[in-house]
Amino acid sequence: MIFGVVLEQADNLLYVMGQCRWEGGKVANALSGQLDKATVLAWLLEKDAAKLQSLWRWADEVRAKTVGDQVHLRGLLEVSNYCARQCSYCGIRTGNKSIARYRMTADEIVQAARQAASFGYGTVVLQGGEDFGLTTAWVEDVVRRIKAETDLAITLSLGERFPKELERWRKAGADRYLLRFETSDQRLFDRIHPPLKAALAAGQVESNAPNNVSRWELLTVIRDLGYELGSGVMVGIPGQTWESLADDILWFGKLDLDMIGVGPFIPHPETPLAGAVNSGPDLVTADVKTTCKVVALARIIRPDANIPATTALGTVDRVNGRELGLRRGANVIMPNITPLKYRQAYEIYPDKAALNAPTEDEPDTVMELLNQIGRVPGVGQGKRGG
Repeated sequence: MIFGVVLEQADNLLYVMGQCRWEGGKVANALSGQLDKATVLAWLLEKDAAKLQSLWRWADEVRAKTVGDQVHLRGLLEVSNYCARQCSYCGIRTGNKSIARYRMTADEIVQAARQAASFGYGTVVLQGGEDFGLTTAWVEDVVRRIKAETDLAITLSLGERFPKELERWRKAGADRYLLRFETSDQRLFDRIHPPLKAALAAGQVESNAPNNVSRWELLTVIRDLGYELGSGVMVGIPGQTWESLADDILWFGKLDLDMIGVGPFIPHPETPLAGAVNSGPDLVTADVKTTCKVVALARIIRPDANIPATTALGTVDRVNGRELGLRRGANVIMPNITPLKYRQAYEIYPDKAALNAPTEDEPDTVMELLNQIGRVPGVGQGKRGG
């Protein structure tokens, strides 16, 4: 089967879109998985609604042919809002003194995992700040308990941890690790991620925090340990250019990511980037349309990856955000299963979806959305490609 081929001339740039062939269970041809930077950049800058409809269709066709109509459900459990970092965009940065800090107990986490299994979810995602109060042995024990009591896959998203910790957690049964690189522009990355060394020297964080392994090096470590590797970006970071975002998208392919998380930048009032907005033709807009472009291009570049319609997308557009993500390449939803008494304190950005209206993440509500768009809940753990 050949996907729709569209040749369009605009501003002297020839778009070759959707020239892909379905062969032997894989999408073939250079334009699925091998987009060049000029093409990616052109799509990011595209404003014509009719042309963008062809991008949405292309991504959705690739999604349908590679991962099918199943939407995998991952129960998101925000286990701790302690964090050693001072990231300029994040509401749980260690410098924010206005929030009440918490760590869930091991029993609470295991109970929530049981609940996720009872809902029919295939995965539980243990997400937290870079909290070194979550010790190696403690996380290891929690992973073993969840594996002993459920058939769930376990995704960990606990920040930059020592390779030896990652190895122990993998051996305990953790299946996936999510560590977003956020931007491949090193100068921008450094600007929004103050070095941990300074915080260590000032005594602001615990001395056992890793500080000599880069995030990029850790992505390689995670892959080599046998985890499914998840990473991704923020869209519209203050100072982010369209050129650098195009590079980010190409890195999805270079890293051969199993999971790709894409969400818009949402400023938090208790951070240095509060109120920051990109302006000017060279800077990326943090809106739904741009985020969906990145989701669609991610699907085309990594046809069989698991790509969520993120909570952040649902926050920027409460009514249609998740649906648009699912219609434009995504195949995963991560309903929040964090106990309500903790949920409000995990405010990485303000007014998160399912924070003030928790019914948005109730199983019945999720099923209603899937029925509405003709999709079905995924079966099993939802590994890459199926």
